[in-house]
Amino acid sequence: MDSSPIRDQTVLVTGGAGFIGSHLVDTLAPHNEVRVLDDFSTGSRSHLPDDVEVFEGDVRDPMLLQRAARGVDLIFHHAAVVSVTQSVDAPRQSNRTNLEAGLLVLEQARQEDARVVVASSAAIYGHPEELPVSERAATNPTSPYGVQKLALDQYARLYEELYDVPTVALRYFNVYGPRQQGPYSGVISTFLEQARAGEPITIEGDGEQTRDFVHVDDVVRANLRAATTANVGEAYNIGTGDRTSIRDLAETIRDATDSSSPIVHKDPRPGDIRHSRADVSKASRDLGFEATVGLESGIRSLVSADSAERSEPSIETAADS
Repeated sequence: MDSSPIRDQTVLVTGGAGFIGSHLVDTLAPHNEVRVLDDFSTGSRSHLPDDVEVFEGDVRDPMLLQRAARGVDLIFHHAAVVSVTQSVDAPRQSNRTNLEAGLLVLEQARQEDARVVVASSAAIYGHPEELPVSERAATNPTSPYGVQKLALDQYARLYEELYDVPTVALRYFNVYGPRQQGPYSGVISTFLEQARAGEPITIEGDGEQTRDFVHVDDVVRANLRAATTANVGEAYNIGTGDRTSIRDLAETIRDATDSSSPIVHKDPRPGDIRHSRADVSKASRDLGFEATVGLESGIRSLVSADSAERSEPSIETAADS
């Protein structure tokens, strides 16, 4: 990952101990005063550099948010309930985190005269009518998560129009990379875990459905571009512009891990979209953004990094030896 073009700024990253947020913090911390607001419900303190200021708690707490954002120049808002299933099971709870807290962040940025980069999602499009999906495509989300991300996406752009708060919304497609973990971490980390364990790699449906998988390093790069662009009040698709079938993905992961896991199929997930692929021409034109990490090389680097981590002795083992 290239060094950050953002220098000598006071930056707040909500959800900064999580998957995408922690990679962003890693890039920003050497050259900026970085603050992290996180409740550590899914993120880990071990992901954070020692020299960042941590505000532990809920992003929905207005007093905590006010303290964390005091005097900041820039906010990257990544705190969210990212599970579609969880949003379906508890829509009001996920709404409080995904939308109401986002509105608090935008309002706090208005008070601080700060720029905001908002994490949006391709989930706002629902079942796309045509591929690739452009930012002008119809927005028909199929889950409360998608509705919440769509509303926040629109709020962000409205805050620029009404209140001159410089905002950019980034509509992530299928992000993968190191530190992606947990029951809702994404198909790549799930397949990797199954392949490493020698368990069946389980595909929901026939495997012919396709997705646009984008590496977290490219997503961080998009955030840095969004934080410095003059094109504010806009939303951008962040993906590769390519699509990969889930069957091909499973085979790539099996090869990369030298696994003998069989690839098996189960019933498709209800409401799952069939195909997804980002039109990234607007991000290329306005942000100068191009994805640089190919899927196969991204998966192989992920496998190598994980293997190296697993081979390192633990502190207890080293002390006992």
